[in-house]
Amino acid sequence: MSGSVLGLVVVFCLFGLLMLRMPVWLSLMLCGVIGNTIMSRFSVAAAVTGQNAFDTASNYSLSVIPLFMLMGEVATNSRLSAELFKAARIVLSGIPGGLAVATIGASGAFGAVCGSSVATAATMTRISLPEMREAGYDDGLAAASVAAGGSLGILIPPSIILVIYAAIAEQPLPELFAAAFVPGIVLMLLYIVVALFLSRKQQNLALADRSASFGERLLALKEPWQFLVLFICSIGGIYAGVFSPNEAAAVGAFGAIVLGALGRRLSWASLGRALKVSVVTSCVLFTIIIAATIFANFVVQTRLPDLLLSGAQALDLAPWAVMVLIILIYILMGCFLEGIGMVLITVPVFLPVVTSFGYSPIWFAIIVVIVVELGLIHPPVGMNLFIIQAQAPEIKIKQLYKAILPFLLAPFALILLLFLFPEIALWLPSVLY
Repeated sequence: MSGSVLGLVVVFCLFGLLMLRMPVWLSLMLCGVIGNTIMSRFSVAAAVTGQNAFDTASNYSLSVIPLFMLMGEVATNSRLSAELFKAARIVLSGIPGGLAVATIGASGAFGAVCGSSVATAATMTRISLPEMREAGYDDGLAAASVAAGGSLGILIPPSIILVIYAAIAEQPLPELFAAAFVPGIVLMLLYIVVALFLSRKQQNLALADRSASFGERLLALKEPWQFLVLFICSIGGIYAGVFSPNEAAAVGAFGAIVLGALGRRLSWASLGRALKVSVVTSCVLFTIIIAATIFANFVVQTRLPDLLLSGAQALDLAPWAVMVLIILIYILMGCFLEGIGMVLITVPVFLPVVTSFGYSPIWFAIIVVIVVELGLIHPPVGMNLFIIQAQAPEIKIKQLYKAILPFLLAPFALILLLFLFPEIALWLPSVLY
């Protein structure tokens, strides 16, 4: 059996294990170790496993993961998200659908200091869902706005998915963050357009709300000043070239703690919870990354990407057709696999094929994040939908599935725009770096 055929067989075995609900890290580890053993011998596979585990755990560039997670957890516990939503609600008061727009806008802003879609969706569910219900919003529209807005947390920097992509694809993280910024803003605007369109069908929305005066709107913009400080000092520092991503993550985490303490919004107990969640989540992610690195080493040894590339060339497919097939595969995988697992499994296989057809690995990173984002809100998995349903059990999951469908048009529209105008993702990195 040739190496490429062996790689293809092991990949099918991997998906079989995942379909049997085996944990992602264990599936990757078993397939990687067994595959390396077949390719060489067990002593070599054991040495590769130990070396990859050490290299990943000691990788300085991956230290941004626990630090950005700590910044997000501290921001959540210090009620920064509540201030963002309050400011957006006042600025958009009196507009039919204004609360839905405020939810999406506040979610995008909170994602800029959180980096986690699930955390953003969970936080905004507690804050914005009750207010939208009180204003007369249909449960489906209210929950779908939260789910869609929450998904922005993995596209607008800092993004944990982009950190992992940078490590797997060996791409510069600052350029990836810069590439994601404009698409993140565009996607937020597309979600807002969908929310406004759906709100027009509910004539009672926000019509009874008092419209805030210009002075009140201006004053409301001063409320979330902590968010502006964190964003400018951390993410802004990366764009300006003042900080490396690791330094920015450290500054952001420390700044979030200081701001929370000065505002008397962060107790010792809250800080302890934030530290605990950050450590546990980071340990889980590092375990998955180690397993994925071992699997990626096996994939490289088998030259499986070369087999896929030769197959695409034999079919004489146009580059855009190859990309469409890859995107369809991602969408299908999103039906049963979570985002980080998708990235770790597929990037080592697909990236060489994509770059061989002339596409930029930076541009492909943004496409990957968008399709992963789709997986967070499209049925049947839709992690954000289940997060919302767990906190609002009276909303049926079928109702959520139906309500989220119009919002799925926004990511597809962004993917089409990126195909037509790649500069949406590539312009800012070219200017800054």
